[in-house]
Amino acid sequence: MEDRPETRVFKKSSPNGKLTVYLGKRDFVDHLGHVDPVDGVLHVDPEYLKDRKVFVTLTCAFRYGREDLDVLGLTFQKDLYVVAIQAVPPLQKEQKPLSLLQEKLLKKLGHHAYPFNFTIPPRLPCSVTLQPGPGDPGKACGVDYELRAFCAKNVEEKIHHRNSVLLVIRKVQYAPEKPGPQPMMETRRCFLLSDRSLHLEGSLDKELYYHGEPIGVNVRVTNNSTKTVKRLKISVRQYADICLFSVAQYKCPVAQFEAEDQVPPGFTLCRVYTLTPTVGTNREKRGLALDGRTKHGDTNLASSTIVKEGSSKELMGILVSYRVKIKLLVSLGGDVAVELPFVLMHPKPPDQSGTQPQSNDPEGDTLVDTSLIEFDQSTPSQVDDFVFEDFSRT
Repeated sequence: MEDRPETRVFKKSSPNGKLTVYLGKRDFVDHLGHVDPVDGVLHVDPEYLKDRKVFVTLTCAFRYGREDLDVLGLTFQKDLYVVAIQAVPPLQKEQKPLSLLQEKLLKKLGHHAYPFNFTIPPRLPCSVTLQPGPGDPGKACGVDYELRAFCAKNVEEKIHHRNSVLLVIRKVQYAPEKPGPQPMMETRRCFLLSDRSLHLEGSLDKELYYHGEPIGVNVRVTNNSTKTVKRLKISVRQYADICLFSVAQYKCPVAQFEAEDQVPPGFTLCRVYTLTPTVGTNREKRGLALDGRTKHGDTNLASSTIVKEGSSKELMGILVSYRVKIKLLVSLGGDVAVELPFVLMHPKPPDQSGTQPQSNDPEGDTLVDTSLIEFDQSTPSQVDDFVFEDFSRT
């Protein structure tokens, strides 16, 4: 007798145990043209429900202030998108075709299980969290997505913690299939009372790097001036543009290297320096952008934001980008520098329906969850054995 395939499903129950929500994944991929549907199943105790209903809401919010100040009547949260559906009893107009996961879960859980579906608009931002300081209280600032199921007589009724379920999901992006051109930049500096110049040229091996992948920085210095280059500083910088009421930019170095390589007048330096930006070496930096902070730290540096053409930046919340900065420290001549923009993202897995992207990061940058469901399409009538895992991201 053949073993039945196992299907891994996340679940979370209300504190009173009367309402449980099931999801096949916690991270939903933005393909620029569309976003993975948020399709799940909830199970409710009919005796507890009585004449009440079960509603499910999906909220995309940008929190830009400390949570503990909300009690003072100051709200530091802007809801970018809110949608609610009535799951129990289901409304005919809100019913959508069932996914394979929903069909199997409904068959497994019985008569008191109900499906729900949401479609996240592609124009909404991806999940990004600004890392709080070691002593900062409350929720961190950033963009997050909350899925909430609750029992009530109507959707406007006050939500009670005991009979509600809150799940924090993430909207993520994968690296584009066609990366851009190789980054390359050069500059020439002439100094006072001299017609001789110092030439700096920098380049990267490619434009697209994956999380945890070493970045090779090619540096060429041609010193025809009368000055001496005393040393070089190379850094990888993360830029986070906050696009809400006004645009503000925050920058944070995520990898740095200082070389004591001197370039006297008349000499040339050609060298490759390697840096690897990871979250593991930046865990104490306040304001660092992450791919959605989670309770157990399964996150990494925020991926570069890819904005679909025609999208409004005001709705993007936080735009993340990266640059490599090469700076020469010149004796009695100031600094000479160039910046090389690049893209830092997760690779798109070969089979996105059941493959989790792998990381080169030895420091434990845990990558985003992809769909954790692998169904045997040849036996649609077979009920899988489910492996239920607690949805611990809160």
